[in-house]
Amino acid sequence: MDLITELEEARAAEKDQAHFYRTLAAEAEDRADEAMSERFNELHADEQHHVSRLTARLLELGASLAELQPSDSSSARMDGWEAAASMREDAEVERYERLLQAEGVDAGTRALLEEILDTERHHATDLGGKWTQA
Repeated sequence: MDLITELEEARAAEKDQAHFYRTLAAEAEDRADEAMSERFNELHADEQHHVSRLTARLLELGASLAELQPSDSSSARMDGWEAAASMREDAEVERYERLLQAEGVDAGTRALLEEILDTERHHATDLGGKWTQA
């Protein structure tokens, strides 16, 4: 396992996840559904926080950051969003559990991965956000 590559992939996935929730939040706002808009925006904030933390860690490890390409969240819709979000969150949990099992993960990276995993487990269980502190 190349730690830098794995962290870059996690960063890209987090950006995609943030965009997914932002797309849902925009739909909720268009529907004037304040409760769902807040819920999606809280999930978005957590995922965006993960992007920022992974970006910082990659820079600390001396990586050159790849530009993150915009994801296509055109399929993100409020109707049936729970099933899609649940699958996405389960994949996030699996990613961080796998990363934590890998050899050669330094203490600083391990602490970050554990923190993100904790948040992702909450997301998978509750499909709600704002588990991270800004």
